[in-house]
Amino acid sequence: MSNPKLEVLTPANSQLIFIDQQPQMAFGVQSIDRQTLKNNVVGLAKAAKVFDIPTTITTVETQGFSGPTYPELLDVFPGKQILERTSMNSWDDQKVRDALAANGRKKVVVAGLWTEVCNTTFALCAMLEGDYEIYMVADASGGTTKEAHDFAMQRMIQAGVVPVTWQQVLLEWQRDWARKETYDGVVAVAKEHSGAYGMGIDYAYTMVHKAPQRASGEHEVLAPVPAR
Repeated sequence: MSNPKLEVLTPANSQLIFIDQQPQMAFGVQSIDRQTLKNNVVGLAKAAKVFDIPTTITTVETQGFSGPTYPELLDVFPGKQILERTSMNSWDDQKVRDALAANGRKKVVVAGLWTEVCNTTFALCAMLEGDYEIYMVADASGGTTKEAHDFAMQRMIQAGVVPVTWQQVLLEWQRDWARKETYDGVVAVAKEHSGAYGMGIDYAYTMVHKAPQRASGEHEVLAPVPAR
């Protein structure tokens, strides 16, 4: 194919890397609400687990500055090896390059902090030196200002990076609701992390399909008392 970016993302052609999803890096993010950012990152991680996507987690200066990876992200991949670095550019670290190469997939989905530093340098070098295709998850990444994030995204797009969102990646991996082996997993991720879309699924299940309400344990509902 003359343009490999015309291929949609599939569970067979993708790998994923999380770059510096750490608290001190998140403290500096101003381009997106930080709780929303974490929600999207963890949702993307759970999506990767549903589809068994090879995933790399890399961190920078964990003990000296940035703190450990979000526990909610680590909980998705128990026992996962974390690739610690000193360089702001993940591509500079041989461990990271080796991990990407070992996965054997050229389409690399990226979610990292900060967009204008760690994401941009990695993306440009991975495309130039590693011949990878980069899919930058804009809403699972963040910059120190909205302008920093937006202009970094523009710079990367001009260089050939494909901008995506985490839910777009989730549904592109699924592609067809007839794929029942991942159907329940995708719906579970959407319910928990997709905001209004997830609420809509719950509503459809309970009000249209009359499924039991999704809740832990039994909850007594008292009938309304007419006003006097």
